[in-house]
Amino acid sequence: MAITILVVVLGKDVLFAAIFAISLIGMMELYRIVKVHRKAPGYAGYAAGILYYILLYFGWQQYQLMLFLLFLVALLFIAVFHFPEYKTEQIAVVFFGLFYVSVMMSYIYQVRMLEEGALLVWLIFIGAWGSDTCAYCVGVLFGKHKLAPKLSPKKSIEGSIGGIAGAALIGFIYATIFQNRITGLNNPQLAFTVIGVASSILSQIGDLAASAIKRNYDIKDYGKLIPGHGGILDRFDSILFTAPVVYYLAVML
Repeated sequence: MAITILVVVLGKDVLFAAIFAISLIGMMELYRIVKVHRKAPGYAGYAAGILYYILLYFGWQQYQLMLFLLFLVALLFIAVFHFPEYKTEQIAVVFFGLFYVSVMMSYIYQVRMLEEGALLVWLIFIGAWGSDTCAYCVGVLFGKHKLAPKLSPKKSIEGSIGGIAGAALIGFIYATIFQNRITGLNNPQLAFTVIGVASSILSQIGDLAASAIKRNYDIKDYGKLIPGHGGILDRFDSILFTAPVVYYLAVML
């Protein structure tokens, strides 16, 4: 948490470098479960991730679609000329990994670089970690009905609702405290409440989606990089989903 706060507060190149490194590690963790992290498809994925961040850093977003298409062609090339070494599932996971990890993670940096990004960026963590904390507390106290028993037996519908309500309340309080510094929104309290609700919902979906991937491959954690938490994807699985929703709602609202 201390490292996160320091990096986000510093922003700019420091945050960019951190998100860039985290994205590559996250891609490696994902590719490792399909056993291509040190093979041609994995290397193609890392190269695509690096090029994506280069385009983002220099503001060349108009070339991103071309990058995605070339990446797909490169993966198909590898699949064809290394047949039958790689299965379609492995190639699909590598392509998916660019978007699931690098692209979605990059929205933390993109939110921070908005006009009022220094304040808006914390909504990403409110929607993810704040929601998760509220969901846990409400679930422990009042949880009776299972939300997704096959994926996460301890999660309850009551906890899920508590997480959404908690993120909305934290967003409202946050906007109330800093409303005099927020000039780009007509009604920051309403906007931050809506963002809190939407990001909490997406956060919970992201958490369950990460659990589904791990269940499919019969693994407990993506890695052991962060003691007590697992890998990068174990800690950032919900943030991958909250960052884009905060960015687009902040821009639209």
